[in-house]
Amino acid sequence: MTGPPCHSPDSAHNPGTGSGSAVLTLVLSKVMMASIEQSLLDLTDKETWEKLSVWDRRADAMAPLTERQTDSVLELRAAAETLPLPIEDLCSLSSRSLQSFSATVPASTEDVLLKGFQMLDMENDRIETAQQFFAWFAKLQASMDQDESAKYRKTRDDLYCYQEQCDAILKDVSAALDQLDSLQKQYLFVSNKTGTLHEACEQLLKEQSELVDLAESIQQKLSYFNELENISTKLNSSPLSVNSEGFIPMLSKLDDCIEYVSSHPSFKDYPVYMAKFKQCLSKAMHFMKIHIVNTMQNLTSQLTKRDPMGLANADNAFTLYYVKFRAAAPKVRTLIEQIEQRAEKIPEYHHLLDEIHQCYLDQREQLLSPSITSTITDLTTQNSKDHCALVRSGCAFMVHVCQDEHQLFNEFFSKPTPKLEVVGELCLSLYDVLRPMIIHIIHLETLSELCSILKNEMLEDHVQNNTTQLGAFDAVVKQMLEDVQERLVYRTHIYIQTDIMGYNPAPGDLAYPEKLEMMERIAQSLKEEQMKQMSQEYAFSDVQLEDGIASRLQTSISPADLHGMWYPTVRRTLVCLSKLYRCIERAVFQGLSQEALSACIQSLLKASDIILKNKTQIDGQLFLIKHLLIMREQIAPFHTDFAIKEISLDLKKTRDAAFKILNPKAVPNLFRLNSHNAILEFLLEGTPEIKEHYIDSKKDVDRHLKFSCEQFIQQQTQIFVGSLEEFLTKVAALKTTAIQGGPTYNLAQQPWAQPAKINDIVMATYRVMKSKLPSTLQSMSLYLANRDTEFILFKPVRNNIQQVFQRLHALLQEEYSGEDLQIIACPSMEQINLLLSVNK
Repeated sequence: MTGPPCHSPDSAHNPGTGSGSAVLTLVLSKVMMASIEQSLLDLTDKETWEKLSVWDRRADAMAPLTERQTDSVLELRAAAETLPLPIEDLCSLSSRSLQSFSATVPASTEDVLLKGFQMLDMENDRIETAQQFFAWFAKLQASMDQDESAKYRKTRDDLYCYQEQCDAILKDVSAALDQLDSLQKQYLFVSNKTGTLHEACEQLLKEQSELVDLAESIQQKLSYFNELENISTKLNSSPLSVNSEGFIPMLSKLDDCIEYVSSHPSFKDYPVYMAKFKQCLSKAMHFMKIHIVNTMQNLTSQLTKRDPMGLANADNAFTLYYVKFRAAAPKVRTLIEQIEQRAEKIPEYHHLLDEIHQCYLDQREQLLSPSITSTITDLTTQNSKDHCALVRSGCAFMVHVCQDEHQLFNEFFSKPTPKLEVVGELCLSLYDVLRPMIIHIIHLETLSELCSILKNEMLEDHVQNNTTQLGAFDAVVKQMLEDVQERLVYRTHIYIQTDIMGYNPAPGDLAYPEKLEMMERIAQSLKEEQMKQMSQEYAFSDVQLEDGIASRLQTSISPADLHGMWYPTVRRTLVCLSKLYRCIERAVFQGLSQEALSACIQSLLKASDIILKNKTQIDGQLFLIKHLLIMREQIAPFHTDFAIKEISLDLKKTRDAAFKILNPKAVPNLFRLNSHNAILEFLLEGTPEIKEHYIDSKKDVDRHLKFSCEQFIQQQTQIFVGSLEEFLTKVAALKTTAIQGGPTYNLAQQPWAQPAKINDIVMATYRVMKSKLPSTLQSMSLYLANRDTEFILFKPVRNNIQQVFQRLHALLQEEYSGEDLQIIACPSMEQINLLLSVNK
C-alpha cells in the first residue's frame, strides 16, 4: 500500500536530488503505511461500536443500553465520521523519534533527510538503492525489536537466576529432610527403649507399693486383735481406777476394736474375738457404773443421816440438797460425758446411761420427796383460808424446785433425758394437795383469780420464758388449770340458774323511780357543795370559776350510770362475763355468755313487769330500756362472737308416720305393699331430722331493746294523741264505706263529728300533752341520763304527734267551714311544735 507523495516547494528546481527524493519517498511511504494501519485500527473500532450499538437488540441481552446511552453513541459516531483526519496522523511514526520528526516539517528535502538520519544516528550512511533501504529497514526493525524485547530478556535472565537459586534451596531442603528423617528414626528407637525401661521401673515400684500396703494393712488389722491382750490385762489388774489417765484412752481403743471387728464378720475368728471384746466392754462399763452409783448413793446416805425426816429449814436446805451434789459432780461428770458420747452409737452404753439416769433420779426423789411434802403441808397450813395465796406460793415453790433440779442435772449430765419427768412426780404432790381444795370452791371470784394465776403468772410468765426447765411443771399446771376451769364453768352454770335466772328481787331492787330520785337529790346536793367550794377556790377570777365548774360538772357521773344503781342481775351478769372472759376457752365462753345474757334478759323482763304493775307503765319501760342499753354497751368490749350453734332433733315426721300406723283407717293397708302402706312410710319417711340453728345473745339483746323502744314509742303516742287517732280512724272507716258503695256521708252531720265534740277531743288531747309531756321527759332524763339517747327515743314520739295533728288539720280544712273551725279551735302546728320544743 502506498500513499500519495509529499511534494516540497523546492523539488522541481533540484533535479540532482533524485536519490534523495527516493529516500524521502520511502520514508514517507513508511510513515503513510503507519498512518493507514492506524486508520484501519480506527475503522475496526468503528465496527466494534456498530456491533455494540446493536447489543441491546438481542432478545437475551445481558446489559441493554438505555435510550440515552444509545443516542450518545450515535451522536459520537456521526461526529467521528464528519471529522477530517489531521495531517499529524498521516506523518506520525510508531516510535518517539518519528513523532518528533513529523511534528516539524523542514523547508527542504535535504533538511528533512538530514534531520531524519540524525535522529536515526545514520548521518554517515547513505541509502541510495532499494536494497540498502531494505537492509537498513531490517536493521532498523531488528533494532526496534531488540529495544522492545530488552526488558523481557532482562526479566527472563532474572527469572533464570531465581530458578537456579530455588533449585539450590530445594536441594539443600531435601538434604535437610533426609537428615531429619534419620534423626527421627533414631529418636523413635531411643524413645521406645526408654519407655520400655520406664514402664518396667513403674511396674516394679507399683508392685513394691502394693506389697508395702499389704504389709501395712495386715499389720493394721492385726493391731486391733493384738490390743485384746493389752486391754484384758488392764481390766484384770487389781489397782485399776476409772479416774486414772489411761482408762479413757483404753475405752476409746476398745470401742475402735469392737467397731472394726463387728464390721468384718468374714474374718476367721470373728465370733471368738467379738465375744472377748464384748466381755472387756462389760467389765469396763461395770467399773464405771459401780463408781458413779456408789458416789450418788454415798451422797444421799450422808444427807439422809443429817436430815432423816426431810425437815431441814429453808436456810440450810439448799446446802444439804444441792451444794453437796454440785461439789461431787466433777468427780463423775468426765465418765458420764464419755458414756453420753458413745450412747448414740453403742447400745450397751445407752443402757448404761439409762441405768445411771434412773439411779440419779431415784436418789434425788428419795432425798427431796419428804422435804417437798413437808413444805407443801406447811404452805397449806399457813394459807388454809386464802386459796389464791396457797396456789401462788405452792407454784412458786415448785418453779424453784424444777429450776434447781434441772440446773443440778446439768451439772452431772450434758444431754437431757425424758426420765427427768421425776420432777413432774414431785410436782404431783402439789397437785394432790390442791385438787381437793379446788373442787370445793364455790366462789366465782376465787376460781377466776386462780385461773388468772395459773394462766398468766405461771404459764405465760414462768413457763414460756423457760420451757426446758419447767416442762414437767407445765404439764401439772395445765392439768390444774383445766380442773379450775371445769369447776368455774360448773359453778357459773349454777350461778346463772340460781343468782340470775332464779333471782327474787327485794323491794329495794324494784324501788323505781324512788331510788333514782333519791340519788339525784344526793348528787344535786353534792354538786351544790362542789360549786360552793369551787366558787371559793376561784373567787379571784370569774373566768377560772366558770371553767373549773364546767370541767368538774362534765366529769360527774349520772346516778343512773353508777354500778350500784344497776339491777342486781345485770351487775352479776356483767361481772360474771368479765370474770370468765380471760379464764376459759372462747367456745365455752360463748355458750355461757349466751346462757347468762338470756337469763339476765328474762330477769329484766320479769322486773319490768313488776315495776309496771306497782308503779307506772313508763317506769317499767324505761327501766327495761335503760338496763338493755347498759348490757349492750358493756358486752361490746368483749372481742368474741356471742352466737352459738344448737342442734335439735325434729320428730315431726316420725310423729306423723306413727299416727298413720295408729290410725284405725290405715290398718287394712298395713299388709298391702303399695305407696300407701303405713309401715313403709314409717320406715322410709319417719326418720327424725337433725336441725342446726344459731342463737346470738348479742342480737337477742338488740332485739329486745328494739321491741322495748317501739313499745314505748307506741304507748306514749297513744297516751298523748290516742283520742285523736281514734277519731281519725272512724273518719277513715266512714270514707272507706262510702268508697265501697255505701251511702254518701257528711262528716259535719255525724253526731260524733260535731265541731263541739271535736273541740272537746282536741282540748283534752292538748291538756294531756301539756300536763304529761314534762313528766315523761323528766322520767326519760331520770332513767336514761343521756341527752342524745333521750332525743333519739323521743324523736319518733314527737314525729307521730306532729303527723296526727297534720292529718287532723287536713281533714278539718277539707270537711268543715270557717265557723266550724272556729268552734273546733284546733291548735296550729306552730303551737304544737312550740309545745314540743319547750318540753324538749
